[in-house]
Amino acid sequence: MLRTHDRYGRRVDEVEFHPAWHRLLGTAVEHGLHAAPWRDPRPGAQVARAAGFYLWTQVEAGHGCPVSMTFAAVPTLRAAAPELAETWEPRLTAFAYDPGLAPVAAKAGALCGMAMTEKQGGSDVRANTTTAAPAGPDGLWLLTGHKWFCSAPMSDAFLVLAQAPAGLSCFLVPRVLPDGARNRFHLQRLKDKLGNRANASAEVELDGAAGWLVGEPGRGLAAILEMVNHTRLDCVVGSAALMRQAVAQATHHAAHRRAFGRRLADQPLMTNVLADLAVESEAATMLAMRVAGAFDRAPDDPADAALRRLATAVAKYWVCKRAPAVAAEALECLGGNGYVEESGMPRLYREAPLNSLWEGAGNINSLDVLRVLARQPEGLQALLDEVAPARAAEPRLDRAAAAVERDLAATADPFGLQAGARRLVERLAVLLQGALLVRHGHPAVADAFCASRVAGDRGAALGTLPAGLDLPTIVERATPKTG
Repeated sequence: MLRTHDRYGRRVDEVEFHPAWHRLLGTAVEHGLHAAPWRDPRPGAQVARAAGFYLWTQVEAGHGCPVSMTFAAVPTLRAAAPELAETWEPRLTAFAYDPGLAPVAAKAGALCGMAMTEKQGGSDVRANTTTAAPAGPDGLWLLTGHKWFCSAPMSDAFLVLAQAPAGLSCFLVPRVLPDGARNRFHLQRLKDKLGNRANASAEVELDGAAGWLVGEPGRGLAAILEMVNHTRLDCVVGSAALMRQAVAQATHHAAHRRAFGRRLADQPLMTNVLADLAVESEAATMLAMRVAGAFDRAPDDPADAALRRLATAVAKYWVCKRAPAVAAEALECLGGNGYVEESGMPRLYREAPLNSLWEGAGNINSLDVLRVLARQPEGLQALLDEVAPARAAEPRLDRAAAAVERDLAATADPFGLQAGARRLVERLAVLLQGALLVRHGHPAVADAFCASRVAGDRGAALGTLPAGLDLPTIVERATPKTG
């Protein structure tokens, strides 16, 4: 619930949450899902943190937004505003959840959000009209304008894009100023969203709000892109988590439901549906963790740095696109019970489209892939190198990789392929998922994926895997174990 004013008519701009929200968010923070790799950058820290985010998101996805954005803000501040990082990073990386608005120096822990989108521009942030004017020798700027989408508005600070004299720039805007006064960061209303109801999203009015520059003037998009890359990773992990929870619910139901004299899971057509869902889930999880691994190794490995740049956008597009289809089919596995709120499936179904919209919708990520292919061809080479070890073991994968190489070699300017960008990105995603499953996955799952996704022997809907695959083994792997 949004409270804009107190009983005396003074602006407070606070969002009140159910106590369960605070318990969920507090648990995430206390276990470092917002900051562990920055506190302890040991090898594999990003993968370990992604695995934790994957598991906890299956409990409830809405509180993941402030977790993800806080996680993503730290590297941005480190790279673009080290002096601000000195003040904010100790609180942003603290394993202490400290709700309520107060100056950052008085808090045990802090959360950070982001405010980019405006109603006239949407994804075209260069069309933003929010302005920033310098206001003093201490680096203070005053921001004025409107933000159409601002998720997790209860956060302690936000990275905000605004037009400065030098062009679009990035600013850190705290909710409470160092002297304890509320910043002029006003919450106008909360969005009435399709899903993600646990997380507030607000329309925000900046009325001379105080902010401090992050990065160089006029280089705001470059500064905030580091944050976007990390939040895109969490979109992939979050969508993979949603798929896993949907498959767990469907396979558990089918394992304990009897129809026509035997378990539902043993009915041949249902086995096909469940196996197809499980294959999609395993492929998404494998890709999400590999991208997280690229984030781990990118600082020291140029190949992983190149792979991270390309594969993050590829995975963001494809995994997030697959989540709604998986949620819908898994819901159907429960029959009419799946359409009832108590089953939990409607919540997953409503939540499923979100990550495809957040941090750039499908077209934005597809075009981003084309930009990488055009400007950073080492990204494509890194992806093909990742696929290469699996090609000798899997002829279907080898043929698919050769076709992608041939088609791209015939293209002088990859960015000229805009009309077919989604198709290309899908091919790259499937190629990478197939290679990962062949190299690291269960043979039955890899075989089913290569037969259906890589070689194309399947129908348009889930549950159309071809004959000759070990479907019972795939379903058994995906079914939650009890007792």
